[in-house]
Amino acid sequence: MNPATSTATSTATSTAERPVRRGLLHQRDFRLIWIGQTTSRLGSTISSVALPLVAVSVLDASPLLVGALAAASWLPWLLVGLPAGAWVDRLPRRPVMLACDLVSSALLLSVPVAAWCGALTLAHLLTVAFLTGVASVFFQTAYQAYLPSLLAREDLAEGNAKLLGTDSAATVAGPGLAGLITQASAAAMGLLADAASFLVSAACLLGIRARESGDERRKAGARGTAGPPGTARRRRTIGLRREIGEGLRFVGRDPYLRVLTVAGAVSNLALTGQQTILVVFLVRVVHVAPGAVGYLVAAGSAGGMLGAFAATRLSRHFGTARALVLCQLCTAPFALLTPLAAQGWRLSLVVLGGSVVTAGVVAGNVIRGGFRQAYVPSHLLGRAVVSMQFLNFGAIPAGALAAGALGDTLGAGPTMWLTAGGVALAGLLLLIGPLHRQTDLPTCPAGRDDEYALERRYHVIK
Repeated sequence: MNPATSTATSTATSTAERPVRRGLLHQRDFRLIWIGQTTSRLGSTISSVALPLVAVSVLDASPLLVGALAAASWLPWLLVGLPAGAWVDRLPRRPVMLACDLVSSALLLSVPVAAWCGALTLAHLLTVAFLTGVASVFFQTAYQAYLPSLLAREDLAEGNAKLLGTDSAATVAGPGLAGLITQASAAAMGLLADAASFLVSAACLLGIRARESGDERRKAGARGTAGPPGTARRRRTIGLRREIGEGLRFVGRDPYLRVLTVAGAVSNLALTGQQTILVVFLVRVVHVAPGAVGYLVAAGSAGGMLGAFAATRLSRHFGTARALVLCQLCTAPFALLTPLAAQGWRLSLVVLGGSVVTAGVVAGNVIRGGFRQAYVPSHLLGRAVVSMQFLNFGAIPAGALAAGALGDTLGAGPTMWLTAGGVALAGLLLLIGPLHRQTDLPTCPAGRDDEYALERRYHVIK
């Protein structure tokens, strides 16, 4: 055979054998979870506006009770967040997510049914907000741990970027749709739309073909239930406490996860405070018409889509660690533009400041999410996620209450300056620890390279 022909043939063969890389949306399972989560997130954003509207328009609730309604949906992170992580690590994640979708749909459906029957009460709304919050804790914990079973490690950043990008789009579109639904029918119909969105999410989960390996969860369950029947319950309790402790210790001892958790909590505290006082500031200090406030808030959230799609490119150009630090340090100071808002062209400062800050937050979340899913061992992922979110999401109601108290004491204007300053300074916490000295975030904890090599070798999606 002619050598040239042989070379050409071998080149053609190697080219034909080399897999062609296609976008994640061409992968059926990822496409299903992307559609389901986008629909569910859109419904939840509609519900976040519709639920307080039902309380105000149907039940004539006071501002304090509306605030309690909002806090009720976040309280479960403090009450059941830590045990939820241990339970999720013992169970198959997809059935947990399916159950949460179905329970949330039934709970939300009960509100318009009760309203139509004239039996709706504030206690009913508070119960629905709390129980859907509990379902959200389990769903979000299972979801974060489930995604790595669908995607290869190198695809996690792209997957998180796509999911957070459409999440940001839903956050922008949801309030407007809630307003249209309320004007066309009633606020309770917005909750009906959210109930339907959870059913769409459940249907998409049922259509996923990939199956996760349950070896580690079976081992965790066996550790908690082994022994004589009379001591099974006590062993399960001890095992649950020990597993919760393992997650907390893993996060607390790891220099990267520890810094990300503390910085995220402080950032959420300040961001939630600023968002809580923003409406009051715009209406009572800047004298913006109530109808225009929604448009300003929605426009300020639009930067999230840019941040989601820019995160992967920034990570490739600067490295994941540097990109994460830059996203926080370069965008957070734009929060200081919002307190400068006034009538006229200075209203655009609200949109500019909100858009840039949101872009940085979402880009940082994409990088953090991909890092955490690739970095944490799969059998600890649920507990590690919820250990971080316990503090991060637990700061949200604290920030809202603190901003409300400061607003009553100091006024909306000074409180806006204080919270904006907190947002601007929170990113500096990332300079503590090893993050700012790295170009890229590590792919596994120090000293666990062999363990991770085995995990990569035997990780097979069935």
